[in-house]
Amino acid sequence: MRRYSTTCKRTPLLSILLLLPALLLMTACGEEESWPPVVQQVPDESPVLSPDQALESFYLPPGYDIELVASEPLVVDPVAMDFDAEGRLWIVEMRSYMPTVDAEGEKEPVGKIAVLEDTTGDGQMDKRTVYMDELVLPRAVKVLDHGVLVGAPPNLWMTRDTTGNLKADVVEKVRDDFGDPTVNPESNPNSLMWGMDNWIHTTRYEGRFRLTDNQLEYDKIPSLGQWGISMDNYGRIYRNSNSNPLAVDYISSHYYMRNEDVRRQPGIYESIYKNRAVWPVRPTTGINRGYREHMLRDDSTLARYTSASALAVYRGDRLPEELRSNVFVPEPAGNLVQRMVVEKQEDGSLLGYNPYEDLEADFLTSTDERFRPVNIYSSPDGTLYIVDMYRGIIQHEQFLTEYLETEIKKRGLEKPVGLGRIYRVVHESGEPSDPPRLSSKSPGELVGYLDHPNGWWRDTAQRLLVERQSDGVATQLRELVQNGKKDYTRLHALWTLDGLNAVHDQSLQAALSDPSPHLRAAAIRIAEPRFSESDPTYTKAVMDLIDDSTHIVRRQLAASAGEFPAGSRDDAFLEIINRYGTDPMVVSLVISGLPDREFAFLEQLLDEAPGRESTRQAAQEIAEVVLQSGSDTETQRLLDWIADSDNPSWQRESLLAALEEVAPEPSPGRVRLLELDQKPVELLAAADTEPDSDGRPLAEWINAVVDRLGWPGKPRTEPEPEPLTPEEKQRFKRGKKLFGTSCASCHQQNGQGIKGMGAPLVDSKWVLGQPSHLIRILLDGKEGEMRMPPAGHHSNEELAAIATYLRRAWGHQESPVTASQVKEVRGASTGRDEPWTEKELNEHRH
Repeated sequence: MRRYSTTCKRTPLLSILLLLPALLLMTACGEEESWPPVVQQVPDESPVLSPDQALESFYLPPGYDIELVASEPLVVDPVAMDFDAEGRLWIVEMRSYMPTVDAEGEKEPVGKIAVLEDTTGDGQMDKRTVYMDELVLPRAVKVLDHGVLVGAPPNLWMTRDTTGNLKADVVEKVRDDFGDPTVNPESNPNSLMWGMDNWIHTTRYEGRFRLTDNQLEYDKIPSLGQWGISMDNYGRIYRNSNSNPLAVDYISSHYYMRNEDVRRQPGIYESIYKNRAVWPVRPTTGINRGYREHMLRDDSTLARYTSASALAVYRGDRLPEELRSNVFVPEPAGNLVQRMVVEKQEDGSLLGYNPYEDLEADFLTSTDERFRPVNIYSSPDGTLYIVDMYRGIIQHEQFLTEYLETEIKKRGLEKPVGLGRIYRVVHESGEPSDPPRLSSKSPGELVGYLDHPNGWWRDTAQRLLVERQSDGVATQLRELVQNGKKDYTRLHALWTLDGLNAVHDQSLQAALSDPSPHLRAAAIRIAEPRFSESDPTYTKAVMDLIDDSTHIVRRQLAASAGEFPAGSRDDAFLEIINRYGTDPMVVSLVISGLPDREFAFLEQLLDEAPGRESTRQAAQEIAEVVLQSGSDTETQRLLDWIADSDNPSWQRESLLAALEEVAPEPSPGRVRLLELDQKPVELLAAADTEPDSDGRPLAEWINAVVDRLGWPGKPRTEPEPEPLTPEEKQRFKRGKKLFGTSCASCHQQNGQGIKGMGAPLVDSKWVLGQPSHLIRILLDGKEGEMRMPPAGHHSNEELAAIATYLRRAWGHQESPVTASQVKEVRGASTGRDEPWTEKELNEHRH
């Protein structure tokens, strides 16, 4: 590792003065020079560095160092890994990824799962065993006591080594929907993590798994994130995507699967970063959007995240205490790993920030352009392990811009491939640790490890106990639940009992009254199977927490109340809304527990609840669901409620605001978004002139919204769209198929988009506006918060089919698009090698 520069040309003088005491302390601790480093001037060429040379390219804060764990030929093109109970490394090798700028040969079955071992105890891997090979672009591995899960789209296999030679001799397909091999590899499922709740969680996949009677049980949940997954000491799940470096699930995402009509899903995949600035230590012009304003600084370094790749919550015990529960995020395009301190805010939310932001620095940086940290893990030995794919090209061909292709060729980054490194980050204060060797530990010893300071040991001990359904440890676990000194130890013990089906009343009651809100929230969730109409013990016990001072408990209560018996559910929801209806997460979780009963509950809410702010907000959101997905009779009932001047003004305003939300101002192709089955007579006759909360006459507000509604006999402002011809129907059908294979991974099949990944297409002005705008976006891409990559590699006929599908799917009624239109726009855009900005599109009238 390099020593540190004595100056930093991009660090403001004020920041240096403010941090001078800390810098002096760093120097006093043994570093010869100050930190952080200046941006290094490097040659245009980016030659391959040997592992020893690469170690000299890194910069870390004083006291930290980086060590080589493995390198080629022991490991090749690694993208993910897992540790088994013995501490061995299981590596996913995506050997065929982007062998050339044209991705030629990418589908060759040369991917492997390899096991690396340190047989000498010197901390470096020296033995390699290929566990499974002939895979096409494998994505994930999870080593279980039951077997080894391997994900290589479209398959997820449960594999086993029955002879003890570390080679898979039993391969059983458990899912055939684990991704689509025909789409961009970046858009496929990945990551398999045993969560604290004993479910195996994934990323970019609509499902989670659980071992039940030695069978892998599947449960559908929302698809979240892009690449990588991690968990903190309390079981909260973290994921991210290229430009969204840090997001968290405050609540288990499975609750939102109970009701498909929930309009919003707050509390899952919530972005929690303070900013997206990164601080490379070398110029990084070789990024996919280097031509875009503000992507590069004046010194040619990457300014913000563009390819955040995986993340790890540090839960180890060999690095300094200040790093505990920090999240580390690799940015391979910037050749760095950023550290984020995560802090709790007053509203219960979390916020991650770079502690070196004022120094304009990041935790780990490298001057080697081929250093590509694509994954990172908190490890059994208490350190951080970094998976370095070590290559020039990491951007897939489908998203590769002409700008980046030029940069790749300019510096010879296309070759060689077939390299790879695994590193660990250490600190001078940490002592080496022995391998875990947990496979042979007794159940009693494993219970003891639930108190281990290293989260990996706790997770693995819990997993082994649950997988093996260990008998005879329930008493020890119950003792830990009630008397464990650390809250995370008590939490592990409680979830282990749950995994063993051994939770009893005393343990659950103790957890419900535990000083830690994390125990109380977990106990509410674990109590759900005990909710009973005939025995209200546990419904009452959890409702006793209605006045809990913490957001985590209140929100879990809102989620779990949806599992109450039907006879007590609505009353519980009413009480929760009255107290916490201003919390969007609480309201959405309540709605998730009201499938097909939203209208009945809304009536009860309007009849019985006072008009406080919490009730107003909840009534509006529930009314939005009813108006969008309820029956015609229910919709008419709400319209009449708005029209009735005898109803309290807060009720009428809440319902009217909901109506306005689901019937926004007309846009091209969607003149009216809410079609009624009959004329709203009472609403039209409403002549109430009392002002609303903004001082506007309610009648004026009603009339403005009525203009957006349609009903039989109401004159239309635009003619009905022409029906598609047989030829256009075929184009639409082809476009639907192409959309499913090329676009749905980011925008979803229903066009609603994925948070942080793809913008919604339903009612999008770019879809419904001028055809030329949509064609330009498809050809060259579009800049924005969620960048749309170019799809110009498709033929004119294919792009016309996709555009036609977009403009007539999901209730859209716009004109189809022809291949000649695409050809014309393509010709006018010849030579363009960068995505369109919104400003540029608006300047084009045709």
